[in-house]
Amino acid sequence: MSRGGNSVNGSAGEGATSPVRVKRRRSETRQRLLDAAFEAFAEDGLGRCTVEQLCDRAGYTRGAFYSNFTSLDELFLAMWEQRSAAMLAQVTAFLDDDTAIDVSDPRRVVEHILEAVPVDDKWFRITSEFTAHALRHPPLRQVMVAREAAISSALTPVVVRLLERMGRRVPDPTALGRALVAVHDGTLAQCLLEPGNPAVQAQRVDLFLRVLDSYSTPA
Repeated sequence: MSRGGNSVNGSAGEGATSPVRVKRRRSETRQRLLDAAFEAFAEDGLGRCTVEQLCDRAGYTRGAFYSNFTSLDELFLAMWEQRSAAMLAQVTAFLDDDTAIDVSDPRRVVEHILEAVPVDDKWFRITSEFTAHALRHPPLRQVMVAREAAISSALTPVVVRLLERMGRRVPDPTALGRALVAVHDGTLAQCLLEPGNPAVQAQRVDLFLRVLDSYSTPA
């Protein structure tokens, strides 16, 4: 009786953990596909990649791909969401550390903020190409606009709080967020094209300082 009871309990235990293992395997498959797509998109270009190529690189079949994504567009958006969430968490944690920021030196504050924002050549290539792709497809364009707005909405309050500590107020946070995104994207391209040019880095900081000054007023 005792052995029979143990057998039943053991089966129940295995059945209880099975869904967890399935979920873990599915998550691992999804992540491997995302990682493979990141490298493939960066190396070959988004327009040249096929589902079959990504599956070969990740070591899976087409079935594994389509059990996780309906298309390459959906995969990219998932990749973007994942990387954006990681970036937001990193930047927010970095800027929320009040002891690490000396607000008496505005230039150093901007440099500190930029240190928290990753400059990723591969990711820039991927997003630039996908942006061009989305411009030809209105539904994708709307999705990208919404997600960019979400990123800006998450980061702008952090910058506003930082400016408040510097004795400045922001009349229009939405406008400030749009301006910061525009300056970031434009100067990022210049930094990647001339990675060893200190003048480009200095001009990037100058532009951010001017934006912060233009979109805020003394408190």
